[in-house]
Amino acid sequence: MEKTKHVVVIGGGFAGVNLIQHLTNVSGITVTLVDKNNYNFFPPLLYQVSTGFLDVSNISYPFRKLFHRKKNTRFRLGELQEVMPQSKTVRLTTGELSYDILILATGTESNYFGIENIKRAAIPMKTVDDAINMRNAILMKMEQATRTEDPRQRAQLTRIVVTGGGPSGVEVCGMLAEMRANIFKKDYPELADQPVEIYLVDGAPSLLGPMSKAAQQYTLKTLTEMGVIVKLDKMVKDYQDGAVVFADGERIETELLIWTAGVTSSVFAGIPKESYGRGRRLLVNPYNQLEGCEDIYAIGDTCLQVSDPGFPEGHPQLAQVAIQQGRNVARNLKAALTNRPAEPFVYTDKGSLAIIGRNKAVADLQSPNIRFQGFFAWLAWLFVHLFSLIHSRNKFFTFYNWAIAFFTKDQALRIIVKPESPKE
Repeated sequence: MEKTKHVVVIGGGFAGVNLIQHLTNVSGITVTLVDKNNYNFFPPLLYQVSTGFLDVSNISYPFRKLFHRKKNTRFRLGELQEVMPQSKTVRLTTGELSYDILILATGTESNYFGIENIKRAAIPMKTVDDAINMRNAILMKMEQATRTEDPRQRAQLTRIVVTGGGPSGVEVCGMLAEMRANIFKKDYPELADQPVEIYLVDGAPSLLGPMSKAAQQYTLKTLTEMGVIVKLDKMVKDYQDGAVVFADGERIETELLIWTAGVTSSVFAGIPKESYGRGRRLLVNPYNQLEGCEDIYAIGDTCLQVSDPGFPEGHPQLAQVAIQQGRNVARNLKAALTNRPAEPFVYTDKGSLAIIGRNKAVADLQSPNIRFQGFFAWLAWLFVHLFSLIHSRNKFFTFYNWAIAFFTKDQALRIIVKPESPKE
């Protein structure tokens, strides 16, 4: 009888979870998911957690509950520290684990481009912890602003600079603009006469770079009408003395710098340096196998695949790429059990969506080839994101909170949570 293959998946994001769901209860395969969190979360909605419109539980779900009745699937809490290909073992922060097949689906982390002051001062938005920290920071600065008598300090505390003109930056600015219009003056009557300035800065000449010209122009126009100050072709150089410093010498004084300007992949001990490409992404063949390692795969944002004819420079780091790669690798692993040939990965681009604010969004659909903006794009965004949540519980409570926010233009989730560090 042939030995059951043990598949170890590092990372429970879009790529890892979709792969595992397609290996559920497959005879001949056992799966162990390793993640530093004990839950899956939905990154596209982090900005709504960070601005208090959704609760953490709305976009998160525990892995162990997700794996109920999945007989061949287990979970291990821990972080990857080293890969040992010769012994087919990975060293984790919580011990060692042997594998027959290793899948790296570790996603990305914030890229500060080597600017240490930015790394120390900026608020990233990549994890649930980041979203909670951002919400705490915004609320704490507003509370502080209600107490200070110094006009300059009050202006610094109520001035928000968001770096990065991609979907995350646009969505954060749109939500903050709506909070300024509908919430801040009710929550903080002491600041009724204090303007809350919101800046969106990016080094590129346009917002939402990968999207159509029409989407870019509509987004810029809409954000400007909402009162967001958009500065393009502006490279952030540093953060010094309470101010964002640009390459051209301009400074913006602020104590709230939100960083969505770039991402990079992780580097792991045991993986050869030559296996990494642009952005520290792992170079993989058409089947998502690490070059030179047939039993190690990389999927999602952490990999760079240049074999797809439609994407010779590599795929965009988007959720749909991760989902489709996870499913394709799962199909190939199942095919290998019956000696069927593997299929190379070919990405099907379904298009892009970005929300700007209430009833305002942009949509570029590839099949059919349609571009539209406004209310119907907003509805499409809501539908796609709601049904992309991992569990029916998440869908229900997210819809419930969205309904409250839509009809009241408010939400009661602006709570400062400051947990103590857990004792060892």
